[in-house]
Amino acid sequence: MAYEFVTVGVEGGVATITLNRPDVLNSFNVAMARELQHALAEVAKDPAQRAVLLTGAGRAFCAGQDLAEAAPKNGVLPDLGDFVRKSYNPIVLAIRELEKPVVCAVNGVAAGAGANLALACDIVFASVEASFIQSFAKIGVIPDSGGTFLLPRIVGLARATALTMLAEKLGAKEAMDLGMIYKVTEPGELLDTARQTARYLATQPTAGLGLIKRGFNRSLGIDLRAQLDYEEELQREAGRTSDYEEGVRAFLEKRKPAFTGR
Repeated sequence: MAYEFVTVGVEGGVATITLNRPDVLNSFNVAMARELQHALAEVAKDPAQRAVLLTGAGRAFCAGQDLAEAAPKNGVLPDLGDFVRKSYNPIVLAIRELEKPVVCAVNGVAAGAGANLALACDIVFASVEASFIQSFAKIGVIPDSGGTFLLPRIVGLARATALTMLAEKLGAKEAMDLGMIYKVTEPGELLDTARQTARYLATQPTAGLGLIKRGFNRSLGIDLRAQLDYEEELQREAGRTSDYEEGVRAFLEKRKPAFTGR
């Protein structure tokens, strides 16, 4: 597959995958989601690729969904459940079910699906300049990409509820204190630190590390696939609301939205 919106390089047993739409803060369109799915599938089937390093190009990690692609068109609301099922669910499952370590280097903003993409990874480093925001409520939708599954288990139900309903931005150190990420680095040290960790993991008993992941996945209780299916259902419903249409229009028009609760 020829990649346009991700870059992939393999060195020292580590596949470095970089989200590469820096002009839109690496927000997801369908093509980038498909390319990331393909890159992760290639890692899964290649025994020489023993670890993954995931990061973003430019000044952001990932700003979530590219709303220009998901905006209502000609008065017709898009099927957001379709976006979730085809774009995000396969990525989250690929990361969690990949029995190889996935290291994430969050170099800037991680918003919406971008924040939850980071949460799905095994070991997350973030620049001190990075930030995390569950931005979904700003346009009247629900946390997808495993957000309703992972975030309450990491930070607790009460805090997860507040973070998502208030769409509160967290700095990297706050995210570390809440247990959302592993370590915070200076901006110039982020990639080197994450790369060294990925290279180290690639030299370790990765079959055993994969079993650790499998065990942790099982320990979480409710089946992740079932929760992702439920997120799809909820997101489809949210995408049919007037508030979603208004939220996207306001975002694209750079004005304050006027939500009505419908």
